[in-house]
Amino acid sequence: MPARTRRERARARILAAFTAQLDRVIPADETIPPKGATFADFEDQVETLAQAALPMALEERSALADSAQVDRAGRCPHCGSEGVYLEKDETQPEVQSRHGPVILHKQHARWARRSLDSGFLRLPGALRLSG
Repeated sequence: MPARTRRERARARILAAFTAQLDRVIPADETIPPKGATFADFEDQVETLAQAALPMALEERSALADSAQVDRAGRCPHCGSEGVYLEKDETQPEVQSRHGPVILHKQHARWARRSLDSGFLRLPGALRLSG
């Protein structure tokens, strides 16, 4: 199962996001004074840095996981059938983490066989309720 990104690219994106936020807290240019005068101001600045950089780090770390992307769907978790396929389209849901909103890539699988009754497998002799 391959990762969605390469480690070098992920580190570069995380460092770029962190550096951009760090430049707002502590400018690299010596002629620009840091903003804020009290410890509360410093806390607010660092919190803003964390809210911007940490979700990016979580997104990149998730993309590096071995299970971030699969090549085949595997078995149906309900019946064990191997008649499952991956859909072409992926979604990118936004989930709320402790560090802020994180966008994840999500693959979807579907059972290839269709039955006449809402996709559920009917067994011979199964009890049917009439109504």
